[in-house]
Amino acid sequence: MNPAVRCQNVVKTYDTGGQKVTALNGINLDIAMGELMMLVGPSGCGKTTLISVIAGILDQDDGSCEVFGEDLLNMRSRDKLNFRARNIGFVFQAFNLLPSLNAAENVSVPLIINGMKRIEAERKAITILEHVGLGERWQSLPSQLSGGQQQRVAIARALVHSPRLIVCDEPTSALDHETGRNVMALLKDVALHKDRTLVIVTHDARIFDFADRIAEMDDGHIIKVKSTK
Repeated sequence: MNPAVRCQNVVKTYDTGGQKVTALNGINLDIAMGELMMLVGPSGCGKTTLISVIAGILDQDDGSCEVFGEDLLNMRSRDKLNFRARNIGFVFQAFNLLPSLNAAENVSVPLIINGMKRIEAERKAITILEHVGLGERWQSLPSQLSGGQQQRVAIARALVHSPRLIVCDEPTSALDHETGRNVMALLKDVALHKDRTLVIVTHDARIFDFADRIAEMDDGHIIKVKSTK
């Protein structure tokens, strides 16, 4: 079976005030269907850049990155947006919740983008908020929620449309130990089936045991990939 994600010689550079900084320097990585892959390493090593390329948020400068056999770099903008809306859920470290929408409305956004009627979308959003322990807070605005609660809303939004690829940037960073492990158990239970894949950037060693494999990054390179099983 083809991998869910295949990165080959991926290079990404940034121009910072006239100086080029190489964030990804020839990344090669295959991520299997049904796998939970964690990316670990020091801050600034390229982890977030890599998942942003995988999710089609950033374009690489060189190399290829295929997701479910599709090369996002060569897609037209509209086709890429449609592909991401159907197939990819992203949990941002900064949450990126819309401040004027309540929790259920925020979670329902991917469903509405995919054409679901608002009432049905919000009903489904409330159901998944219940799964992350926020069923009673579905009417709360982001400003009325703690950082940990906002994190769980962001995770619910990433899962609500049952994407085949879920990409998370530090999903437990704002959570205490017990809640973090509960959220990881939820992610693994809801997100991981034989036809789905989960990629997580984390510094949280407390959740490493949830991974199938861990890829260690440093200075734009993957230096080691190890199995946890």
